[in-house]
Amino acid sequence: MYQQMIFVNLAVDDLDASKRFFTELGYSINAQFSDENTASVVISDTIVAMLHTRQRYAEFTKKEIADSAKTSEVLLALSSESREKVDELVEKAVAAGGSVSGETQDQGFMYGRAFDDPDGHTWEIVWMDPSVVEG
Repeated sequence: MYQQMIFVNLAVDDLDASKRFFTELGYSINAQFSDENTASVVISDTIVAMLHTRQRYAEFTKKEIADSAKTSEVLLALSSESREKVDELVEKAVAAGGSVSGETQDQGFMYGRAFDDPDGHTWEIVWMDPSVVEG
């Protein structure tokens, strides 16, 4: 059965630093789709972050590239299997050079935290109680 995928394309200032950051979070780099200007970060079977140098990213758009350290161009949200896994990933992100973004959101049935990667892209990590989602 076909599974639709998402390829999130992001401009980064230091590709090597970005690769180190995401591998320290536990993600892998797909060498087949990576080169000196792009890193293909495998987040799951259906989610891939394509990290591009600003020069490579500019090849895909005629628009001005946002300075993600100063402006928000997108909020990236990833699901998590538990509240503990939310905390674990955010703590790994901070240890790897990211920073906590915003306040912890705890609504009982839903729990989330966010971090900014070294380039300022905001990643939200969210757990939702499966009994509420299925109900």
